Amino acid sequence: MEKANWSSPVAGFILLGLSAYPKLEKMFFVLILLMYLVILLGNGVLILVTILDSRLHTPMYFFLGNLSFLDICYTTSSVPLLLDGFLSPRKTISFSACAVQMFLSFAMAGTECVLLGMMAFDRYVAICNPLRYPVVMSKAAYVPMAASSWAIGGTASVVHTSLTIQLPFCGDNVINHFTCEILAVLKLACADISINVISMGVTNVIFLGAPVLFISISYVFIIVTILRIPSAEGRRKAFSTCSAHFTVVVIFYGTLFFMYGKPKSKDPLGADKQDLSDKLIPLFYGVVTPMLNPIIYSLRNKDVKAAVRNLVGQKCFAQ
Repeated sequence: MEKANWSSPVAGFILLGLSAYPKLEKMFFVLILLMYLVILLGNGVLILVTILDSRLHTPMYFFLGNLSFLDICYTTSSVPLLLDGFLSPRKTISFSACAVQMFLSFAMAGTECVLLGMMAFDRYVAICNPLRYPVVMSKAAYVPMAASSWAIGGTASVVHTSLTIQLPFCGDNVINHFTCEILAVLKLACADISINVISMGVTNVIFLGAPVLFISISYVFIIVTILRIPSAEGRRKAFSTCSAHFTVVVIFYGTLFFMYGKPKSKDPLGADKQDLSDKLIPLFYGVVTPMLNPIIYSLRNKDVKAAVRNLVGQKCFAQ
């Protein structure tokens, strides 16, 4: 009987979110809503200018357009449910909706890891081998590079989501999190999750270790090349072309290392010991980082600022 109960499917989950901090829920609702609107506006504008402005039809801005679209997809997969949870007394999510959310969030995070590595390679070729840049980063090269980022992230997410939803869940179906974050869901499983932990560790190496190592090596060569430029103006221009990407990398990977650097197996005694900071770190990654990306690229890139001004000027002139 006990085994049969363990194998019974779960109809849904309860998301605790900030239930223990009711006074913070209204404040976070307004804050997250404003951030979400900024994410949609900022990333939407970046996508538009990279499509409409012919001067931005280059590999770097093609990758940037993908990054902006990715950020919109990621936040849209979780923020509407998050906002609804702040206002609803009972924060429930169906099992199928939870699985979809796990898939989308993991796929977007994995894709961004690989995509940032691709963008680092683009900056490496542009600065260290500028004469070969048009050949190495041709359209036949950078389009498949971006597509492979999406494919790799999606494939990894299918694997982890499939492994998670096949687990039996029993007893407490309360997720001590804002959304169906995969590590929080794993803590509710009534079976051995060692395979999930091992696969998560392998994924950490692939999506955290390998890209960070590749990006670090790329920037070592980039910095060495920049320092060899004789003029200060030349060094400044060279550094300005990669400073925005470097800033985004530091924010993105810094947050991810806090979240997924040490995958944990199920710990029944400590399952409910997650404090507020443990919830706010993923929230920072899920909302603040996508909001900062277009701001960073707009403030640190003259081409993007010129394209945005041109787009706004055309809108005003048309009216």
